[in-house]
Amino acid sequence: MDAAQTAPQAPADKAPDGGPHVDGADVPLTLADESPETLYALLEARGWGDGLPVVAPTPARVEAMLAAYDGDPDEVVGTLAPRLGEATARVLAVNAVMAGCPAGLLPLLVAAVRGLTAPEFNLRGVNSTTHPVSAMVVVHGEAVDRYGFNAGTGTLGPGNRANATLGRAVRFVMLHVAGGTAKGTAAGGLGDAATHGQPSKYTYCFAENTPASPWPAYPRALGLDSASAVTVAAMENPHNFHDMESREPAGILGKAATVMATFGTNNAVVSDAEYFVVLGPEHAATIAGAGWARQDVQSFLYEKARRRAGDFRAHFHANLWRPWMKALGDDDLMPMTDHPDNIRVLVSGGPGKQSFVVPSWGRTRSVTVPVA
Repeated sequence: MDAAQTAPQAPADKAPDGGPHVDGADVPLTLADESPETLYALLEARGWGDGLPVVAPTPARVEAMLAAYDGDPDEVVGTLAPRLGEATARVLAVNAVMAGCPAGLLPLLVAAVRGLTAPEFNLRGVNSTTHPVSAMVVVHGEAVDRYGFNAGTGTLGPGNRANATLGRAVRFVMLHVAGGTAKGTAAGGLGDAATHGQPSKYTYCFAENTPASPWPAYPRALGLDSASAVTVAAMENPHNFHDMESREPAGILGKAATVMATFGTNNAVVSDAEYFVVLGPEHAATIAGAGWARQDVQSFLYEKARRRAGDFRAHFHANLWRPWMKALGDDDLMPMTDHPDNIRVLVSGGPGKQSFVVPSWGRTRSVTVPVA
């Protein structure tokens, strides 16, 4: 390992060593020795990383990561709020190395960052809210098998390098480039203002299990025909629901609707907020076996996940509801979201009659980006 190591992108007015920034260029750091302990201490002292050990982003490792990327390594992929840091492919490669990504994942990280910087994702709001929102990453298509993502049993759990490190790399970009750190907020600056945060702020990545899905791959439903794609969405942690007994769709999806119909999420006050409903293959097979398409699932949940409008009003005075929702009588049932298309349905996981619902932060939209 080289003693000189490429640091994460520094704040716009500072060099990586804390001094004045020089002509906008990254300044390599030279460490006293090559031990992991020395690097770990440096990151901790400067507020970089996620608190866990990282892989040293030596020039050789960064160049090896860039080998998988066909574009200009110094082209700006996106500018990330709130710090307005510029993410070049080279900067993303540094963060991918630090996160432990295997070679080949950089194009997926680039796609994810393009999603983060899309206006509808609202990255500034995601980072500045006190809500514990995290960037959920879903990998679709040929990239799942090519890079060894786990789309089956334990897709959201530990034990798979691709899942764990791509999600962690996205978080590193939000920390190092966007400036989304809790320390920054505590010090009176820009940063992640989440009151508590959530475990998924370390890494939050899973893969669509297309071979086990009875419906077209999720990107196809959005009109994308690329071989691989990445979805980013600003979400809470997933909430599991199980149904071991139902032999028809209404029983399974009725339970999903009860998870959706809660006043404890931002979705209740933001009428166009999204839900991701991620069905296990067994639940999906039962539902599709009854002749239901993905759109039928969305329509059923839209109709079923409702509460009395009067109960909504009793809990919320400030809200972002559609005018037609505000006009409902107290005893009318009001949907948790204003359109079936806000309910995003896909299949992931392995055997077992388990599925999960993921509520959104609210003032954000998911973005699906083809992998170049």
